This record gives sequence, structure tokens and C-alpha cells, in this order.
Amino acid sequence: MPGKAGAVTAAAPTAGPSVSAADETTFAERAPQGRLTAQRGLYAGPSPVISKDMYAELEWGTVVRDRTSVRVEPGSKVSGNTYFGRFPASYWQRWTTAKDVTVEAVVSGDGLLTVGASDVEGDARVVAAQNIVGAKALAVSLTAKLDRFYDGGALWLDLETEGGQTLTIEQVRWTVEAPEKIRPTAVTICTMNRADDCLANLRALAGDISSLDTLDAIYVADQGTDRVDSRDGFAQVAKDLGEKLHYIIQPNLGGAGGFTRGLYEVAGHTETEHANVLFMDDDVLLEPDLVIRMTAFSNRSANPIIVGGQMLNLLHPNQLHVGAEYANLNTLEPGQPVEHSLSTADLLGVDEETLKPNRQERRLDAGYNGWWSCLIPYEIVKATGYPMPFFFQWDDAEYSYRAREHGFPTVTLPGAGVWHADFHWKDWDEWHRYFNLRNSIITAALHSPFNLNLLSRVLVAQLIRYLLGMQYGLSATLIKAVEDFLEGPEILRDGGVAAMKDIRRIRDEYPETKRHPATDVPGIASNDIGIINSAPRPSLQRVILLKRVFDRLLGRHKHSLGAIPTDEANWWHVAQFDTAVVTDANQEGVRVRKYDRAKMFDLARRGAKVINRLRKEGAGVQEQYKRAMPELTSRENWKRLYEL
Repeated sequence: MPGKAGAVTAAAPTAGPSVSAADETTFAERAPQGRLTAQRGLYAGPSPVISKDMYAELEWGTVVRDRTSVRVEPGSKVSGNTYFGRFPASYWQRWTTAKDVTVEAVVSGDGLLTVGASDVEGDARVVAAQNIVGAKALAVSLTAKLDRFYDGGALWLDLETEGGQTLTIEQVRWTVEAPEKIRPTAVTICTMNRADDCLANLRALAGDISSLDTLDAIYVADQGTDRVDSRDGFAQVAKDLGEKLHYIIQPNLGGAGGFTRGLYEVAGHTETEHANVLFMDDDVLLEPDLVIRMTAFSNRSANPIIVGGQMLNLLHPNQLHVGAEYANLNTLEPGQPVEHSLSTADLLGVDEETLKPNRQERRLDAGYNGWWSCLIPYEIVKATGYPMPFFFQWDDAEYSYRAREHGFPTVTLPGAGVWHADFHWKDWDEWHRYFNLRNSIITAALHSPFNLNLLSRVLVAQLIRYLLGMQYGLSATLIKAVEDFLEGPEILRDGGVAAMKDIRRIRDEYPETKRHPATDVPGIASNDIGIINSAPRPSLQRVILLKRVFDRLLGRHKHSLGAIPTDEANWWHVAQFDTAVVTDANQEGVRVRKYDRAKMFDLARRGAKVINRLRKEGAGVQEQYKRAMPELTSRENWKRLYEL
């Protein structure tokens, strides 16, 4: 159990801490204090690297934008029709019982306030307006009905001055009528050897704690050896957060184990079914207003739903990763943008086809939401169970699809965003690919028709591409993932600890899984490595595939040595090399892929054997996982894994 004010009660990260019940937060509903804040009007981000145009955009003139206020100079206009400035009216109309929303502010000076609205096509209209004359810290409010947004559209606040006028606005907030009771919320941060990142997010929460009045507790599940409490600033942030902070040291059970700990603690200490747990990655750049937006949406939702936050790309802060996503379960494809969804979109840019600004006007139904930020009400846990002990990868998708089977959909809420490391800057050929593959097959077995002929074809196609690309360690990773799936649910008994060690040991035997500096490639002088670019994607892929396979079987190569940029490291290109020096996706080094006929044949034989086993035995193994799921997702199982 956690201690209070950041106290650490475990002697080592391999043992579970225990404290008295007096140190625990007891979650209970409470009466609201006035109207419920749904989101704040902010005019600058939590970091200087974030463009202020993500919050409010200058249309003409001059403006001074600070975090919580804006001064509009004479003859100027600033618009809140931006990613963080918009109120997602369509989502509020569809999923909540709120009938209208009021934007409240404190204004000084002269000017015009208007509430703008859009529809599913992005066409704008004005739904409320007020002229301000000679105001001095005047409290104003404008109300808009949530009644014409079912398929799409949003609301926002615009500010405009004419010549000789200056307008200052601050303390902006969008409010709705409060529910009879406010649900308690706990943030859960899972961390593993990212102490500085985690501490930065705790500081962000502490800096905004006075605004986060729905937040009852913050759980930090530290599973690493480089612990957050070792940092100089931890004592101060623990003091600032006070009894809200619960710092837990526990065995390394991956992301699933870290996030589930928050569910476990809240479920054990709640006096009501109506409580929220908000998952948050340790390495995000946090917009603290996300907590307000997601918890308010949950507080006013008509029925319990999973509320997901959106991911913005950390290396490209103006980019939205995806508006909403789903998974093709039987073909093991996560992260598919739903129809009409923005995907890797520049939120300050325009759509190349329509030439309209990149704004998510149309309301979307998500299949699942990543756990970089995701809120799960306790009612869903009570009905659905806890997450699967997957270690990590696919735990978020599996839980959402299981919850949906119990009548609880997932909603990805626009404007509730955090910045997370860009996925396409992470290399696919890593040890965690094992968990991605194994857990995707388990999820497909639990929540899809589990067409084994289709699944076998998908895996064979992946294996052939890996072998042609001289990714022998990745091929071995695939084989191990399928083998372990066929072992049945017992493979999940320890939460993934043994599997993590095994796959790292297996991959360590394959040289191309290791990254090297471009100037220090083993056995090759860096001056000898020239770039050889790829031809375009072949139009007759099956023909080229057969040709590349035939050449590999005969040991024929077009190029003996060459460097390949990461975006050109496709199977049809790499398969023409004896030795290819491929840039790693993170751009920090290179990997050396070298043709090895013996390894290729051995891995092809082993892969064909295990995939054939999957086709024959998969249905029986599927039933084993279905029978075991209630026990695997039980509170008792997680208590055992936490060694409590």
C-alpha cells in the first residue's frame, strides 16, 4: 500500500511496501461547489517549445498571450478556434447530460467577445456575443446550447478590438451545470527508469494543483532501479502535493502492472462505485488541463465510459498523432485511424485536399485509446475486471475491447492532449516487439473471430519480409511470440518477467539487433559505406517477392555493401544486399544487417513449423485463454503479482 506525501516504505524495488490504513486516501463522492469547470481558457502552453497558436491564434493586429491571460491591442483579433481553445461540443452533446455550456471570464477594457461554433463541415457561425465598454475586472459570461453538434462541431471564444480599444481577459473557464455528486479521481503514473521525466510531470501537476479540485490522489508506481525519489526535487514536489501523492515501489510488471496498480488502490479504498482512475505515461509533456477536461467529461457522462486523451507528437509538437483509432484484431494491426480521423496532422496547417484548417470537426467513435492518458471509471473495473497481465503492449486495446463487450465504449476526447514521443521515431526491431506480437494474438483470440487461416497468412507474410530484410533477430522474436502464445495462459502467470528476460537473451544472439554509431561500424570503415537508394514500391509485389526469395535461396546479391536510410529499408530493397547498414528509426545510430543463409533457412523452418502449429492448435489454445481470463484479470491475481 502507498505512503503519503511521497514517503517510501519499501526497502528495495523487488518488494511490495505496506503501510497502515491511516496513510491511505479514502475515495468518496462529494457535493459540488458551484458550477463544474469543463476546461480552462489558456493562451500559452506548459513549455516554451509549444506554439501559442495551439491555444489561441492571432488573426490580425497585435496580442500579448500569457498562460492564463491575453491582452488584445487596438485593431486586433485573437481566436480560440484552435486545438486547446475549442470546446468539443459534439462530444459533450453525444455523451453527456449537459444541455449548455457557459464561458466565464474576467475582462478589462473595451472590445467584443463572441462565442463561435462550427458544424461537421467546419463552417463557422456566432452563437453568443457581448460588447465590453470601460470594464475594470468585470466578470462576464456567455452561454451556448449544446444542441446542434451531434455529428460534429465545436465552440470557441473570439476576442476583437477596434482602433483605440484595448481588451484584457483572464480567468477564462468553460463551465457546465455540476452533477449532484463529484466523482473522486486518482492519477496513476507508471514509471521505469525515467525519473527526471516523471518528476517533471509531478511538478506540472503540483504547479496547477489549486485548479485540479477534482483530483484526490496521485499514485506513482515506480518499477525501476533509477528511482524518482532519488532526485533532488522529489522532496519539494512531495511537500507541494502533500497527502495527494502516494509513491509506490513495486516489482517491474511493465506498463500493465504499473497502471493497474492505480486501479487496484482506488478499488480497495473507495466508498463508492463512482470513482475515476486516470492513467498517464511518465515520459509525456503534460498539459495539466487534461485532468480537468477528462474528469469533467466523465463527471457529466450519461453512462460510464472510458475517456481517452489524444496524443500529440513530442518531437513535432504541432502534430496530432491520430484523432481516434481502432485495431484490426485478426490481422494484428493496432493504431488504425478511424474513418474521417486526422492522422499525423499539422494542427497549425491545412488539409492538402480541402485546403481547410486541420481541425477534427466530425465526431468519431474510437475502438480503444492508448494509455498515454486514459480515464477508466471504477464501475467499468467492477464489471469488466482488471487489465490482463500483459507486461505491456496491447493491454490498452484488450481492455477497451473487453469493456465494450460489457457495454462500455471508449471516447477519445479532442482537446485533451499530451505530448508523447513520436511513434515513427521508435524502431520496430526491438525486444518489446515480442510483447506486441504475443499480446496481439492473445487479444485476437479473446475478442475476434480468430480466423486462424487468415492469422497464419499474416504471420507468414511478416516472417518472409523479416527474413528478406535480414532481420534474423526480429524473425526469432516472432517465432518466440507464437510459441509462447501456444503455451497457453500459464505464460502470463508471472506478469511477463521471465518472458522479458528470455526475449532479450534470444535477441542478443543476433548482431543486427544492436545499434552502432555511424562512424564506428564493426568491421567496416565508415568511409566505405555509401548510400544506395531504393527504387519505388514495386507495382507487381508478388512477382518481386518471388524473385527476391529465389535470389536469397541462391545467395545472389545486387549490392555487396551499402547504407540505407530508415524510410527506404523495405524488404524489396534490403533483399538485394549482402550487407546493409540501415539507419535506426530514432536517428541515433545504425544497424548492420548481413546475409546469413544458414540462419535464414533455420528460422524459416522453425517459423513454418510453429505457424502450422498455430493453425492446427490455435482454437484449443483460444479456449484456454477465454477460460483463464476471469482469473488472470482478477484482483486476487494482481494482489499476488504485487506481492502484497
